[in-house]
Amino acid sequence: MTKFTYDLGGDLTVNRLGFGTVRLTGPGFWGDPPDRTEAIRILRRAVELGVDLVDTSDAYGPYVVEDLIREALHPYDHVTIATKGGLVRPGPNESTPVGRPEYLRQCVAMSLRRLGLERIDLYQLHRIDPQVPLEDQVGVLKEMRDEGKIRHIGLSEVSVSEIEQARKITPIVSVQNLYNLTNRQHEEVLDHCQREGIGFIPWFPLAVGDLAKPGGAGPLDKIAKETGATPSQLALAWLLRRSPVMLPIPGTTSMAHLEENCRATDVTLTEDQFAAIASAI
Repeated sequence: MTKFTYDLGGDLTVNRLGFGTVRLTGPGFWGDPPDRTEAIRILRRAVELGVDLVDTSDAYGPYVVEDLIREALHPYDHVTIATKGGLVRPGPNESTPVGRPEYLRQCVAMSLRRLGLERIDLYQLHRIDPQVPLEDQVGVLKEMRDEGKIRHIGLSEVSVSEIEQARKITPIVSVQNLYNLTNRQHEEVLDHCQREGIGFIPWFPLAVGDLAKPGGAGPLDKIAKETGATPSQLALAWLLRRSPVMLPIPGTTSMAHLEENCRATDVTLTEDQFAAIASAI
């Protein structure tokens, strides 16, 4: 995996294929995972397979996954933990952005405590709170960066305009938006990030659906037969080739799927295969 690397903020080198932890919770992103021991095994196996960017949030559980990560991976030798704050989860499948500066300050303090860190390498504003001025939300993260509690700042689910507003306040090293083979609504944001040297972390990177059906009209089944790769591996390989700033974070609760996903870096697409996959939607 080492040939697929990216320097977040110019000084934090990570392998571009990371691991997203949102699925390591109970149903509706609420409560403990059905099998806590297996969740810890998966986190440790991801690192064994070369993953060194683990993405999480205090909203996952809530708080559950940060505790799992500490139990599984602390003291994080050569592993970057990226977490998020500013999204309250009052119940299963419910979420509300809360961006009051005093709340964000508490979020950072508690994530530091749960993760067992003195500084969070990448802290992302989970959602912009429309009730609070953006400069107040990003401003307090800048304050905590200046205090040494945060190394780098990222954003999630934002527009180009919002990115540029935030960059007037402090450097932004990453953007985490929904993006995958079948949903490219944030193409403009991705292109902007590539031009500006901002890491783009697509959440929900695997969504192949009908494109992967055996014998279907989509290209993935055909190219899977040509390459010996699985549709999921092809989807990840396509993302990695789509942009050098792309940092996919596929998540799973299955050890077999984890190992399958991590082998996506072994897949090399030809120009024709990349174009065929790109034109599928």
